[in-house]
Amino acid sequence: MLKKKYWTGGLIFILIAAISINIISAYAIELDETTRTIPLSNKGDTIILTPEQVKRGKRLFNNTCAQCHTGGITKTNPNIGLEIESLNLATPQRNNIEALIDYIKNPTSYDGNESIAEIHPSIKSADIFPKMRSLSDDDLFTIAGHILLQPKIASEKWGGGKIYY
Repeated sequence: MLKKKYWTGGLIFILIAAISINIISAYAIELDETTRTIPLSNKGDTIILTPEQVKRGKRLFNNTCAQCHTGGITKTNPNIGLEIESLNLATPQRNNIEALIDYIKNPTSYDGNESIAEIHPSIKSADIFPKMRSLSDDDLFTIAGHILLQPKIASEKWGGGKIYY
């Protein structure tokens, strides 16, 4: 009888813990619309990412890009990261969704003079980089959104290099 009470008490505890975790995660800080507003094009248009796009972008970035770009750094060239300053200084600028999608489809060197599709994962080189094969335009949009959203969330830590990662 005592053993049955322990099992019942244990199950009740697990149930309460599971409910508490769900309640706590429901109160996690959500990003407001101002934070989720990012540049869409070089014409000054902006877009507000949905919470679902934010979550999906993070997952896709982590699965596809984070091997070389953990925390917004570039492991193969630590001088150029995914922070806003580097994106602004690229030629052409890569500081908006459309420009980042263009880069993911057809990557070029930082000065924009030559294609680097054979060494950087891209849609153009999906035969070499299998992870790129299944990405749709919507996936590219959410990945680009993640890249542009991170400086607002992680500030100097995003693209901060060895100091943080």
